[in-house]
Amino acid sequence: MKTLTSSRILGLVALLAFAFPAMAQSPNGVWRTIDDDDGEPKSHIEIYEQGGLLFGRVLKLLPEGRLCEDCADQFEGSDMVGVVVLRDMEPDGDEWSGGTIIDPKNGRTYRCKMELDGPNRLRVRGYIGISLLGRTQVWERVQ
Repeated sequence: MKTLTSSRILGLVALLAFAFPAMAQSPNGVWRTIDDDDGEPKSHIEIYEQGGLLFGRVLKLLPEGRLCEDCADQFEGSDMVGVVVLRDMEPDGDEWSGGTIIDPKNGRTYRCKMELDGPNRLRVRGYIGISLLGRTQVWERVQ
């Protein structure tokens, strides 16, 4: 039976120290969106992986139970729960891109890229054409 030497233990500790931060650098989880106009929380979005791509669906609107009154025609009066608003995001270095995001306020679909800004902040940018023509929101991790 082999025993662990101090150098093997140190190597294992070093490996774990580098592995856990890498695993924590995922946007998977639940995020609170913040309205650009009034700075108030508007929804919780669950980001999840499916087939190597990231998707995001609405878990709830805030305040809870609210209907989407200021939304585009196809979403007006809807509770939006379950609607997939973020689609097909691919890993691209330290960010995710190549997918789309729907803005419920106007019903339009935009190209999207996102990157973590620390473990609890996600910068999500929706744009048309080039990234300079767009808007960035900062989402806060809920869990």
